[in-house]
Amino acid sequence: MPSYLYQISYTPAALAAMIKHPQDRAGAVAKAVEKLGGKVGTFWLAFGDYDLIGIVEMPDNVGAAAFALAAAAGGSCKAVKTTPLLGLAEGMAAMKKAGSSGYKPVSVKK
Repeated sequence: MPSYLYQISYTPAALAAMIKHPQDRAGAVAKAVEKLGGKVGTFWLAFGDYDLIGIVEMPDNVGAAAFALAAAAGGSCKAVKTTPLLGLAEGMAAMKKAGSSGYKPVSVKK
């Protein structure tokens, strides 16, 4: 099953609510992901541009997008970024395929 990296930034109001009443959102996330046919991997709290980082397996891009849309539409997130992840074997297969694609870059004359 394909894996996806989710990077989520909470709104100031959501962060204030969680500081006032700390809560583990893993259960709510897992229920939604599983309902869409996926499986939750590991999530981490983070510093910087994103407050939560997680790995989720989803059956396809439609399921991955559905989860991202649901999270974004809930109102507690100011940003939801989804990145499809390739395993090393898939990445190497993509590199080999790219090498045989016949693509020619733009020619820049000096």
